[in-house]
Amino acid sequence: MHSLSTFFVLGYHGCDRSIGEQLLNNNPFEPSNNTYDWLGAGVYFWESNPERALLWARNQAQRGRIHDPYVVGAVIDLGFCLDLTTSNGIRAVQVAYTGLRSRLEKTGIPLPQNRDPESLDFGDREDSDRVLRELDCAVINYLHQVREESQLAHFDSVRGLFPEGGSAFDGSMFMEMTHTQICVRNQENVHGVFRVHERYFSRIKPESD
Repeated sequence: MHSLSTFFVLGYHGCDRSIGEQLLNNNPFEPSNNTYDWLGAGVYFWESNPERALLWARNQAQRGRIHDPYVVGAVIDLGFCLDLTTSNGIRAVQVAYTGLRSRLEKTGIPLPQNRDPESLDFGDREDSDRVLRELDCAVINYLHQVREESQLAHFDSVRGLFPEGGSAFDGSMFMEMTHTQICVRNQENVHGVFRVHERYFSRIKPESD
């Protein structure tokens, strides 16, 4: 974790077009607070990746959660960031995991587990993406809770790199869906929202294909 008060990134948020228009008119983002969110509670962005934001929105549309898939861009100051691409960030969640496990053992509550939905169950195979990250989410949220209880500085954002999907080509260790996600907890660090030019989506097949 680092204080990155001058580290600005471009993030892309998938949503319904109606929500996107509200965001462009300076309405606040609605934080996500699912038990399976990959980086804990907050507002999610795909870093430097508008195509993945649109593909995510289309996936949500197929599930009936979005009517008209859309993407807005945002200028984000990561600020005080729990950066899980760094050794400090990883150590922080390792310590948080130990604390959460100890607390739950005292109450007899089992630790959450990362898993896939039953419709995508891979069993014990190591190549499962385990898209429901309930353990990771609980650990990160517990870290936020402990810092609040200890009156320590709150994280403005959480950042993580996720190798995901199949190999980019035969024998490769590059994964075709690898991406960096940002979870913004302090919306004051979103310095502006903008429309995304259509050229950034030119390589994505139309939905009718």
